[in-house]
Amino acid sequence: MDKLESMRIFVQVVDAHSFARAAEVLGLPRSTVSRTIKELESWLGLQLLQRTTRKLSVTAEGRSYYSACKQILGDIAAMESSFPGRSGQPGGRFKVGMPQALARHCIIPQIKDFLLQYPALELVLCSSDNVEDIIQEGFDCVIRTGRVEDSTTLVARPLVNFKWTVMASASYIRAHGQPENIDDLQNHTAVGYLSHRTGRTIEWLFTADDGDRAIRMKEQFVVDDTDAYIQAGIEGLGLIRVASYLAMPYLKSGALIACLENATFDLPLSLVYPQNRYLPPAVRAFYDWSKRVLNQRI
Repeated sequence: MDKLESMRIFVQVVDAHSFARAAEVLGLPRSTVSRTIKELESWLGLQLLQRTTRKLSVTAEGRSYYSACKQILGDIAAMESSFPGRSGQPGGRFKVGMPQALARHCIIPQIKDFLLQYPALELVLCSSDNVEDIIQEGFDCVIRTGRVEDSTTLVARPLVNFKWTVMASASYIRAHGQPENIDDLQNHTAVGYLSHRTGRTIEWLFTADDGDRAIRMKEQFVVDDTDAYIQAGIEGLGLIRVASYLAMPYLKSGALIACLENATFDLPLSLVYPQNRYLPPAVRAFYDWSKRVLNQRI
């Protein structure tokens, strides 16, 4: 049994959630893929996948083995590309995660250029605001908002900083006035944004002379989607606070009005990826490209 080839086939099956789809991507007969997985499970003495007529799921042992295989295969690809005589061009399936709003407004409008530059890549972009376990979910890298520290398993590389912008509709300001400073916020209503990670709405952070301040206001209406959140602000349901890269179109159109322009809080966007001895070429390429794009748009 070719162990590396077996690993490659197993990873593709997990990524594709299907034997048939994995066989199509790999250009192999479905019977070969199925037989390889059975031989791999027999050799390991583990059940890696649970199969039913309708669903293919990964066992706990399979998840651990998948993560190890991804790292080994990634290290091999990165190591080989570092030697002279290799093109270093990234190829294969490349899974990236990022917040939905960032994907929609900043990355997807420019992604065609990246795909043209690296035609051998099959990019899978998962636009999610709740990417928690990078390794277990099989991400090659994710873009995360906020301060992320390096660890024994993850590396965080800074991309760009952005500011939060507090906004309200003209109808809200006519009815409730415009906050003049941070303390005025206690007299206002905010649209709540629900965090799926904590189950609570998100506090507003500001940089003050005495350090960072966390503000929580009255919330009569709560949402868990960025588009719904902005629309609620336009409808006058409360103050909202969004990333500066999302705010500009609504400020230019007059749909929303900026408030507290002197009260700011900066947050970084970082590219986070599993710690490997060798940095995979695709991650390096995406980091360089996304940093350039985000610095132009934020």
